Amino acid sequence: MKAIFMGTPEFAIPSFEALYESDFEIALVVTQPDRPKGRGKKLSSPPVKLVALEHDIEVFQPERIKDREAIEKIKRVKPDLIIVVAFGQILPKEILELPRYGCINVHASLLPKYRGAAPINFAIINGEKKTGVTTMYMEEGLDTGDMLLKNEVEITPEDTASTLHDKLAIAGKKTLSDTLKAIINTELLPEKQDDSISSYAPIMTKELGKINWDRSAEAISNLVRGTDPWPSAYTLYDSAVLKLFAPVVLDKQSKEKPGTIVAVSSEGIDIASADYIVRIKEIQISGKKRMPVGEFLKGNVLEIGKVLGYE
Repeated sequence: MKAIFMGTPEFAIPSFEALYESDFEIALVVTQPDRPKGRGKKLSSPPVKLVALEHDIEVFQPERIKDREAIEKIKRVKPDLIIVVAFGQILPKEILELPRYGCINVHASLLPKYRGAAPINFAIINGEKKTGVTTMYMEEGLDTGDMLLKNEVEITPEDTASTLHDKLAIAGKKTLSDTLKAIINTELLPEKQDDSISSYAPIMTKELGKINWDRSAEAISNLVRGTDPWPSAYTLYDSAVLKLFAPVVLDKQSKEKPGTIVAVSSEGIDIASADYIVRIKEIQISGKKRMPVGEFLKGNVLEIGKVLGYE
């Protein structure tokens, strides 16, 4: 039985491994074109392309999967199954209806929650205690297809979008592996999504990272962690953008105006919020690398009482 794998970033690699280790033969890998990257703007290959070439699997990189040439390329393979994981393009109906076992997507949320582009980030930003991975049949709607299998993943107070990404990528491999076995054994029981309890996780923007210190300490911590490493939470310091990382909510309160620095030490910068104090343990100023506050303080003096985020 032949399968096509469609995916692009690091997140998709464990799922690629699940398909590679299954009873399906990967006849083709479809991924995004090579793109310029870094200061030198050198062409960089998608991670999925690199792992496919390591396994001597043909790679196809269409600019637009909806182009006639791309559709015909897929049709010539005559796939029994198509697996899609963070591919980055919307599939046309003609491809969705092609394989006899359907097109199956590995999505990084517990559907119907957090459909859309940034489910990992918004699960943290919105203060969820758990998230997970869902496999589902793909249809023309955005992440609206029938659900197949799920795996839950705990969100800890220390998790960032980066660490949760890695946990969910691993969970994705297991979820897809179990889904593929269920396909072979005709054990799948698709479940329709309840649209009334669905939510949407839009594309991340830099503007989303601006901190409102009038919010609760927990909400601020969630924003900082959910935007780490990109686009990063930020505030203003002497009119310069100061990016903040590694927050800790202290069991302390302050009568100072939200956004006021109430203490500074090598442990971090303590800032008042609407309720409790938020300690920021890592920061980054434009043009410099991200660093622990203790290292930053060696060359910078912060005045106690300086108000951040207010002009």
